[in-house]
Amino acid sequence: MPDVTARIRAKLEAEIAALDRELNHELPKELMKARAHGDLSENAEYKFAKERQDYVAARLAQLKKRLADLSLLNLNKIPRDTAGYGSTVVLYDTQKQGEVTYQIVTPEEADAARGLISTSSPIGRSLLGKRVGDVVKVQTPAGVREFEVVRLTTIHDA
Repeated sequence: MPDVTARIRAKLEAEIAALDRELNHELPKELMKARAHGDLSENAEYKFAKERQDYVAARLAQLKKRLADLSLLNLNKIPRDTAGYGSTVVLYDTQKQGEVTYQIVTPEEADAARGLISTSSPIGRSLLGKRVGDVVKVQTPAGVREFEVVRLTTIHDA
């Protein structure tokens, strides 16, 4: 799994680099060009560039914090007998009377269509710490769903 954290780190660093370039090179040029148009109180280009600058700065701070948090991820502390980050969980959906498989991943890796659910999603949060045989109730936009944990493969088993 260390290659997973390396992939996530590379993805975050690439986005940070792109946003940093925009914040420090492209947006200042746009702001200078917009200032040249005169009155800033009714200058839509200037207003847009300032709003974008605020957004990019906030997103950069968020990504840098996420990168720092990622460096604290200790795979040895992930439980060996319950669902956690990296676990693949096969659930029995009691309403649909069928099985569904999810892998619990970080928010950066999440892709529900591919069965990759985030540790911060409602289903992901409800599965953390669960064992085979546990029943989980999850509040979803479509209402409460009930699942039973049928099989569990942790990051250590994979």
